[in-house]
Amino acid sequence: MHEGGNGGERRGEAQASPSGADQEYLSLERELTILFRRARANQGEMAREVHPDLESAAYGLLIRLDECGRQRATELAAYIGVGKATMSRQLRALEDLGLVAREPDPADGRAWLVHLTEEGRERVSKVREARRGRYVSQLAHWDRREVSELARLLGQLNRVMER
Repeated sequence: MHEGGNGGERRGEAQASPSGADQEYLSLERELTILFRRARANQGEMAREVHPDLESAAYGLLIRLDECGRQRATELAAYIGVGKATMSRQLRALEDLGLVAREPDPADGRAWLVHLTEEGRERVSKVREARRGRYVSQLAHWDRREVSELARLLGQLNRVMER
């Protein structure tokens, strides 16, 4: 990735790469790439902490169920951004591990609701508490307002990216 200016700019103009991207957006891309790479690695670690046989990708499903409660598989698939077949396979694996269970949807007898089992809830809570503890330790030198502002900005970014 080329991050330098084009050399022919006038003073006061935003520096841009030959592609025309502003330096701020190149910096954002670089930092998000690092963040996403680290997040993927951490997700794998957290998944293994929940259960040694848990796939990294399935960890996000457990978090969603922990935060939102019972959900239809189609809702989970839409939220995660995968197809029905992938979702079915992941849910089957989570059921086999004893982390989730299905029950008929009272609003529609043809549909099923997925929820964390008590075992799943305990394991997810333990890992999430440990992760929050690591954040507190790693960001102990930050002002709490900075942490709050970072969370607010990331939330704003996530909402924009959903569109």
